Amino acid sequence: MSDALTRFRSLLPSDGEWEPVDSGESGAAVFRAADGSRYAKCVAEDATAELAQERDRSEWLCARGISGPQPLDWREKAGAACLVTSAVPGVPADRVPAESLAAAWESIAEAVRRLHELPSDTCPFERGVRTMFAKAQDVVARGAVRAEFLPEEQSDTPPPVLLARLAAQVDRWIALESAESVVCHGDLCLPNIVLDPDTRSVTGFLDLGRLGVADPYVDLALLLADSREKWPDEQGALDSDRRFAERYGIDLDAERQRFYLHLDPLTWG
Repeated sequence: MSDALTRFRSLLPSDGEWEPVDSGESGAAVFRAADGSRYAKCVAEDATAELAQERDRSEWLCARGISGPQPLDWREKAGAACLVTSAVPGVPADRVPAESLAAAWESIAEAVRRLHELPSDTCPFERGVRTMFAKAQDVVARGAVRAEFLPEEQSDTPPPVLLARLAAQVDRWIALESAESVVCHGDLCLPNIVLDPDTRSVTGFLDLGRLGVADPYVDLALLLADSREKWPDEQGALDSDRRFAERYGIDLDAERQRFYLHLDPLTWG
């Protein structure tokens, strides 16, 4: 039995067997029911509030017709918490070959557009520039920036210097955000997009703990940057960006992409 399963066994539902799976970047312990129908994410006490936010966001999004993990159960015990959700059928987009991702690319663009078209004034969650920058200030002050998340060209630059560069731009992007806010996923990378391997259509989104109202480039910058690693060369990446923009319905703003691509890594820690 794994250490994680031993630690959180008392929190897991007793009506089936559970097996540990890859926990991703969040630090949570993740388990899958033996029949594949449910997942359970368990955290220690210091991360309980964050997991509760993911629960609330997942409930809100599923109630609006966007597929994601449907919360089924919430458990707290002895300084830990567990969120049990339904499984989203399919395969995470980072696990399919480049040719399959290319075939699904228009479907991904349409799914992101549908998410962003939800009425932002009905969303009770926020993920704007002020929130992201305040989080970055906290992470940098604690010396908790995860260097592996930084763009390669910034890996040797001290995080306080990176933060200062962004601080000079914040007011500009706040003004744009106020005019164009949408409901964003907040962590829109390929592992959080699930595809039907046969139809190559999007079946849902995962890990909704950062969902909230924000500039659409919070999602677009991260997704397009993450997908570049899948394409065979730079021209292929540029072509995929063009295809995405055409289907989504936007003229991509490289400067805006760059700002959010540089801010996001400072918010993890």
